[in-house]
Amino acid sequence: MKHFRLALVRQKYRPDGGAERFVSRALEALDSQDLELNVITRQWQGEIKPGWKVHLCDPWKWGRISRERGFANAARRLWQQEAFDLVQSHERIPGCDLYRAGDGVHRRWLEQRARVLPGWKGKQLFADRYHRYVMQAEQQMYAAPELKAVICNAEMVKQEIIREFAVPAAKIHVIYNAIDSQRFLPPGEAERHALRLQYGIPVAASCLIYVGSGFERKGLAAAIKAVANTDRHLLVVGKDKDEKRYRALCATLGCSQRVHFFGMQNQTLAFYQMADALLLPTLYDPFPNVILEAMACGLPVITTPTCGGAEFITQGVNGYVCDALDIAALQQAVMALPHQALGSLQGEKARERVLDSTPQRLSSQLISLYQELLG
Repeated sequence: MKHFRLALVRQKYRPDGGAERFVSRALEALDSQDLELNVITRQWQGEIKPGWKVHLCDPWKWGRISRERGFANAARRLWQQEAFDLVQSHERIPGCDLYRAGDGVHRRWLEQRARVLPGWKGKQLFADRYHRYVMQAEQQMYAAPELKAVICNAEMVKQEIIREFAVPAAKIHVIYNAIDSQRFLPPGEAERHALRLQYGIPVAASCLIYVGSGFERKGLAAAIKAVANTDRHLLVVGKDKDEKRYRALCATLGCSQRVHFFGMQNQTLAFYQMADALLLPTLYDPFPNVILEAMACGLPVITTPTCGGAEFITQGVNGYVCDALDIAALQQAVMALPHQALGSLQGEKARERVLDSTPQRLSSQLISLYQELLG
């Protein structure tokens, strides 16, 4: 592949975000290729690898819409000036060559979110100026003549884009996220035991783990309700400004002793290794990395049909797929899981399913897409 200049556009680059992990895994894998990497961002957190060029693009902002519009306009000006060979945007900005739909389709998210709001509030969502701006930017981007291709991390999102924006299927490439299954591993028996003692989790208990910030979207309330009337424990990893409300829900349901809030964790491996399954009743999620991480650690997964990760789940084989608001079905799935993941067939099947989702595979898929686009 001849030397080429690639620009990646991401408004806020923070190392623990899902989109960023996709970018950094792709970048590390692509590093060896003959390309110049440029990142256009409002703020960069974390280290800058040698050979990467970071362009800070931080126009003044006074609200959510001005933040989005300001960044979009400034980023577009910058990439037009620099005349990069390929612009891959992770934000909804009309005029990019390649868009990665990591956040899915905005209208689909609003439809799912409206399900947990009172009727009038749900209607208000679609009238909200910010949401209207996002939907319009998305519409314009998919209609823009510059758009050569779209990357989705789930078949679910590909179908949504085809339905919503009539983008030809041939333009949309499903490239699943990668997972390092040599780093995310099932623990040994002794290791699991030690971790449980260290974090004060009863050694014999059956434990589910929930991982994700933004508790409403990721379905923490449903997860708590699903374990409330069982003897299962729930490990909550992630942060949310409304955490108090979820602690109060546990108290109301009488399960505070079995729901453990660990807050935001930079290293999640130990928490997966303490757990027996992942419970993620998310309202809408293209394909959260936590599903791959949990499966690589040998955990069966319970998730929802509005989560792209469901594409990796075979009912009763390596987990269960239930509607995000069907508490009875979620509770049934919780009780149908093996008591302990370690050594269970479901756990083994979960790990097996993700073993070919390697960073090498992701990068070769990306490279062949880039080659196709650069023609």
